[in-house]
Amino acid sequence: MTEEEKTQRERAFSHWLCNIEGIGRKTAGRLLDRAGSAGAVYAMTGRELKELLTPSQLTRFLQAREGRDPAAEYRRLAEKGIRCLPRHDPRFPGKLRLIPDAPTAVYVRGELPDPSAPAVAVVGARCCSGYGRAAAEQFTEALVGAGAVIISGLARGIDGISQERALSCGGKTYAVLGCGVDVCYPEENRGIYERIRRQGGLISEYPPGTLPRAGLFPQRNRLISGLADLILVVEARERSGTLITVDMALEQGREVYAVPGRVTDRLSLGCNRLLRQGAGVAAEPADLLNEIRRMGGKGADGEDFVSQPFSDCLQRNGIQRDGIQGVRAAGDEQTLTEAVWNCLDYTPMTPDQLLDRLACRGIQIGPQKLLQTLMELLLEE
Repeated sequence: MTEEEKTQRERAFSHWLCNIEGIGRKTAGRLLDRAGSAGAVYAMTGRELKELLTPSQLTRFLQAREGRDPAAEYRRLAEKGIRCLPRHDPRFPGKLRLIPDAPTAVYVRGELPDPSAPAVAVVGARCCSGYGRAAAEQFTEALVGAGAVIISGLARGIDGISQERALSCGGKTYAVLGCGVDVCYPEENRGIYERIRRQGGLISEYPPGTLPRAGLFPQRNRLISGLADLILVVEARERSGTLITVDMALEQGREVYAVPGRVTDRLSLGCNRLLRQGAGVAAEPADLLNEIRRMGGKGADGEDFVSQPFSDCLQRNGIQRDGIQGVRAAGDEQTLTEAVWNCLDYTPMTPDQLLDRLACRGIQIGPQKLLQTLMELLLEE
């Protein structure tokens, strides 16, 4: 038997072991520690198994051994373009092998990150603001330009935004899922999911067909941080699932950066707290690119990537650092339309709040006139 045949055989037995109901990661780990390989676990005697399994687990193990063909199951898996990589497989991600509570195996659809490329996990709020979207897009663009790959979880908001921008820039991005790699969640990110299959990879420790459940996502977060060299947090509430990823990243010895936000913005409370606790300040892409350069990141032309200030990135999207859009006045005179435009920012506000902001600038108008002006602005866009 060739080495490649041995590798494929072990992958088949690992897939079989990962799909035995009632035998989780810790139990599978004990079996592997005793036997040395998934193939050897399959051949364990009843006496050996009784020492490591409960009666119900032993029953299910024996049923799985009698009623399933590991080789045939793995062939069907391979036909879907999915691989099962056990922890001792030569293709298993080296970064994950070193983290606490490393997965027994991972499933991959597409490719794995190049271990020689800097990897940045971009994570944050699902219900993000315009400011968060702009930050995620511009940081991602700069990181991809510096030769980094983007790791995230394909979730709504910051995760999906960063991964979509990485794809649009021609970069590589990898989604770590809280379900099987053949399951797209959320469905609204189906287009990104399909593109990642071709321009990166989908990774999960859960067997194909596993549907998303709340309890699976905190566990998968350790893989997001584990695959990354540093973590960038873009908007997070004070009690946010994103902070679970941060905790795991710190436990794994990863660098954590956070985009600062306004102290009155609930979506920035988590980021600002991280900054108080010593996280790196991601005020502009250069802050992360300095770290990327330390890791050896280069641009597509082989030269060190030089980023533009984040303020310039925001202004290209119509947003300034203080949240007020640029003046569009012609000459010295400012029209009412331009005055209203200059009072708008990336956060929603009621008409009364907008009227108050105009009044602070010495402009007094009524609600009807304001709505008329807003309609004119909308038609201009």
